[in-house]
Amino acid sequence: QVQLVESGGGLVQPGGSLRLSCAASRSIFSMNLMGWYRQAPGKQRELVAHIINGISPNYADSVKGRFTISGDDAKNTVYLQMNSLKPEDTAVYYCYAFFRRYDYWGQGTQVTVSS
Repeated sequence: QVQLVESGGGLVQPGGSLRLSCAASRSIFSMNLMGWYRQAPGKQRELVAHIINGISPNYADSVKGRFTISGDDAKNTVYLQMNSLKPEDTAVYYCYAFFRRYDYWGQGTQVTVSS
C-alpha cells in the first residue's frame, strides 16, 4: 500500500513558476515508477512527467524545457518544478506511483494559470 499526498498548487500568472510536491509513504526509489499526470476540464488525464526507479526522467512534449521532475529519497518526496507556465497548463495535477503491479494516485492539486 502506498499513500501519496500532493501540495503546492495554486493560482499563478502566465510566465510564472510553481513547484508541486508529492510526499509518499515509502521510499520513492523503491517505486517502479513515479510521476505526474494532469487533467483539464473536459479533457482526458495525460502524462506530464515520470521518473523510473528514481532516475531516467521523461516528459510530455508540451512541457519539455519548462518542467523538471526530481526526487528526494530522504524525504520520500517527488517534485515537479514548473516554469514559464501557460494558461493551457491549467489543470488538476495528480501524483502517480506504480509499485509491485499496482497503481496509486494522490488526491490531486489544482494549478490555475491566469492573469
